[in-house]
Amino acid sequence: MAKGSFQKRVLSLGFFNQPTLKAAKSLLGKFLVRRYRGKETVLMITEVEAYDGLEDRASHASRGKTERNKIMFGPAGYWYVYFIYGMHWLLNIVTGPKEYPAAVLIRGTEQAIGPARLTKRLKIDSKFNGRSASKKTGLWIEDRGVKIKPSRIASEKRIGVEYAGQWADKPYRFRITTCR
Repeated sequence: MAKGSFQKRVLSLGFFNQPTLKAAKSLLGKFLVRRYRGKETVLMITEVEAYDGLEDRASHASRGKTERNKIMFGPAGYWYVYFIYGMHWLLNIVTGPKEYPAAVLIRGTEQAIGPARLTKRLKIDSKFNGRSASKKTGLWIEDRGVKIKPSRIASEKRIGVEYAGQWADKPYRFRITTCR
């Protein structure tokens, strides 16, 4: 990104209403913004994982709609936040059309590597679950003009989903590489 002025634009909920793998790649280089106690923390998204539909055995939605995952079946652009291992909150953004359960896990930023470290740093917990990604809720995503070349996007298998059989090897994890 060039030094000096830049345009920052909050991503509309419509941005997330696109195929999940495309949305996941498109989030790289965007900025996660958290307003907390009057201060904004801005972190560039550098790593994500896609969870795409009922057939995706690694997805929480693979066994159908439940009280826990019902947010994934809702409209795009809403946060799906859940608790894991009895100690960590994980942040996902719902993607795709309503009733098609899909979401993108925000795995890391330049300053917070790992999804649990990210939510801890930004003080994200269950109160965001089911809320929109907007300034109104205090947690949103902005486009600040950073363009990531396709050659700098690595596609790899997802982490921690070995139970998902062949779906564990799908290259649905995307991250920005240091290679130019």
